[in-house]
Amino acid sequence: MTHENSITITHDGALAIVTINRPGQKNAMSVDVLEELCEVAADFQKRSDVSAIILTGAGDCFSAGVDLSDPRLAQVLIAPLAEKRKLMEYGPRMCRAWEDLDQITICAIEGFCVGGGVSLACACDFRIMAESAFMRVPEIGLAMNMSWATIPRLIHLVGPARTKEIVLFGEKIYARDAYDWGFAQRICPDRKTMDEARTIADKVLSLPPVPAAMTKQTVNAATNALDRSTAHMDVDQFVLTLISEDFKEGVEAFLHKRKPKFTGA
Repeated sequence: MTHENSITITHDGALAIVTINRPGQKNAMSVDVLEELCEVAADFQKRSDVSAIILTGAGDCFSAGVDLSDPRLAQVLIAPLAEKRKLMEYGPRMCRAWEDLDQITICAIEGFCVGGGVSLACACDFRIMAESAFMRVPEIGLAMNMSWATIPRLIHLVGPARTKEIVLFGEKIYARDAYDWGFAQRICPDRKTMDEARTIADKVLSLPPVPAAMTKQTVNAATNALDRSTAHMDVDQFVLTLISEDFKEGVEAFLHKRKPKFTGA
């Protein structure tokens, strides 16, 4: 099954492999891709014949995050406030759809996982990184907050101090540190993440599917109860940062490859 060629899905018994298939754009996620990922999750939620899902990216990386060249994304800057808020809900909705799947999800990360790609990876149950792969959250450097309910998920994985380090400083966190900190559950040689993901998937497929799904639901419910009571906040924070002068400065500095001068305006 293929969704407009941006998301491809293959099946091997009770295992599904979902690939973000935009290698020419480093698997950057446009609004269309976010919608497709939501649709894919909704389709899987209706299926009892799939017990494990591997999520990966085509080519040499997992995902560069949000596609900043997407014309639909540009609409956000000129849209009325109510429409801004609705457009900004695509990412959080997509991540929650993947987090709420009954199936066990395994994210295979080659190359790099940046911004929104980190958000999506955090919404999966397990993360496998290639030895030379890194994760990075660059939003603060562009004068944006980290949205998509990513911060609570990161806190559960790596703790408050490491989350602050990852999000505030926007530095590359390579696989070894990501593993030691708790973001990644496995490290493997480059170009072998799919093999390791299949090994984990085989363990999942050997389990009775209903107790496995119920265990995941229970763990997620206990973990996320407080997070979801405040989930609306980061969408509104993101909208607020988008209209700031610092955001304009951050983007302009990024495009011109210079150091930004933030003023708090």
